[in-house]
Formats: sequence, structure tokens, C-alpha cells
Amino acid sequence: MRPMSTTSARLLALLSLLQARRDWPGAVLAERLGVSARTVRRDVDRLRGLGYPIAATKGPDGGYRLGAGAALPPLLFDDEQAVALTVALQTAATTVTGIEESASRALTTVRQVMPTRLRHRVDALRVVAVEKSGGPARPRVEPGLLVTLSAAVHAREVLRFDYPAGPAADPPHGLPPPRRVQPHHLVTWGGRWYLVAWDLERDDWRTFRVDRISPRTPTGPRFTPRELPGGDVAAYVAGRFHGAGDWPCRGEVILDLPARTVSTWTPDGVVEELGPDRCRLMLGAWSWPGLAALLGRYDADIEVVGPPELRDAFARLARRYAAAAVDTRDAGPGVR
Repeated sequence: MRPMSTTSARLLALLSLLQARRDWPGAVLAERLGVSARTVRRDVDRLRGLGYPIAATKGPDGGYRLGAGAALPPLLFDDEQAVALTVALQTAATTVTGIEESASRALTTVRQVMPTRLRHRVDALRVVAVEKSGGPARPRVEPGLLVTLSAAVHAREVLRFDYPAGPAADPPHGLPPPRRVQPHHLVTWGGRWYLVAWDLERDDWRTFRVDRISPRTPTGPRFTPRELPGGDVAAYVAGRFHGAGDWPCRGEVILDLPARTVSTWTPDGVVEELGPDRCRLMLGAWSWPGLAALLGRYDADIEVVGPPELRDAFARLARRYAAAAVDTRDAGPGVR
């Protein structure tokens, strides 16, 4: 590879590589940048001076890893990531309340540093949330509440929270006693957030609407996860709602998108949060190719969890789309 002409260009290229994957051998970085291993070491020190937490990894060749720090340093996004971020910022406020101003400021910050060609693309993206007419507005939840519940799920800590019997008034004799649960999954269904948990008092699985939960502190103790009935959280949640499991073809995939973004565009699917930018989606359709086509609308990498029929449908559509992409107008007579 031709060496970078300037130090600043080389630092940007190095930062982009470090963000692309977890670990990089030093020799590979030097080869990719077209410089010596000594230059890579100096550039890593420069990035550390700018606030990037880059750790040296041990091994035969040695290497580097970009970690999480106490402050947020500048980040690099490719074109598709910038567009996806724009959509996510515009749609986040449709299910989470209290972040409208922060999302707007973040969107302005991202837009200011975009190249002109990309700014025109994102300016054309104007996402407007419209509630279904004739029905109640979907409740939104505080972002801090989602963070609290998600942390308890991942830490496997018992939760205590107040949970009214219904969305209306308090019961005649005051609030019921706090619920004590082992939280297992945070999911969305039909535009609402739900917590799937093992209720310690009722000795059974329960599904709680997140917008009705008022957590108490502290959390704990830690618990050993139980096996959900059927082993599939998406099918379990879908089965809790009338008609949700009636699709003849149901599949499960993992998307490299935030759960709140996917849930905004999938009111008829079950979305489980797996991380800040990763989620599991269960969706149904009348046919396997139809289901694969529905899942293909998400601008993200797709990992098929199952069943095999869905994976086969993706393969059939891939061949069909590849054939449709071939331009046969100039190929001569007899070619189709």
C-alpha cells in the first residue's frame, strides 16, 4: 500500500482501522498504512494524546485495541453509518421520551461535519412519527429507565419495582407491594417496550410493560438465568398476544441496528435488545420468500438464527436479485 502523504491523513486512517475491529496486530497495521512498525507506535501515541484509549495487546506480534474511555473522543463514520445514524436520531424520540433536544443537537453536530454529497442525502431524510388514528397513543419511556433495566438484564441482578395493576388509577388501598423479578429480556412489541422476567413472588414468567415500571434501588442479588419456555423469547412474547403466532412462516434474525430503531419500523415483530447497536428480531409472514424480502428492507447486516427455510429463502432471493441486476439489453439476440 502507498504510504500516507501526511501525518494527519495517516492518523485518520489508523483510527478508522482501529474502529473497524477489536484487535489489530502491529505488523498488519503497518502493512495496511504502508509505514514501519515504529511509525505505527508513534501514531498510536499521538492518538492517545488526543484522548483515544488505545491499549497494547500481548502476543507473538503485539498489537493494539481501541477501548472505551472516560470521555467521548471524535469518531469516524462511513457514508452508510452516517445515514443510519441520521435515521436513528430522527426516530428515537418516537418511542423514548425526554431525548428530543439531545437527539436534535446530535443530529446538528453530525450534519455540520458531513461532506456536501452526504449532507444532501441526509437532508432528504425527514422522518415523521404518525400515531394510528382511532387508537390510543403509544406510550414512550424515559431513556434512563431503559438503561437501568438493560443493565439489570445483562448483570443478572434481581429487580424491585412498583407496578400498578392497570394504567388507570391506583388501587383503593394504595400501591401494591413492589414486584421482585429476575429480568431476562428487554423487548419491543407493537411499538411498546416490555420486560420479560421471572416473578419471584408468583413463581412464574411474567411480561411487564416498561412504561408502567418504577424501579427501586438497590438491585441485587445476582441470579442464574432460567430457561424460557420454548427457549425463544420472540416466540414467547408473540404468544402472549392474540393472533401474534398465527403466521405460517416465522423466522428469527440478528440485525446490526439498535432495538429502538428496528421497533419503530416493525410494529408487528418482536425486537430484543442485544446491545446498543444490535438486536434480535422475530417476524412472521405468509411465505418464506416474503419474510426474507421483509427482512431485507433493513439497511444492516443480517444473521439468520433460524429456521433453515428462512436461510434457503434468502439464498433464492439472492439468486433472483443477482439475475435481475444483469443488464441484457446489449448482450445480443437470444440472451435473456
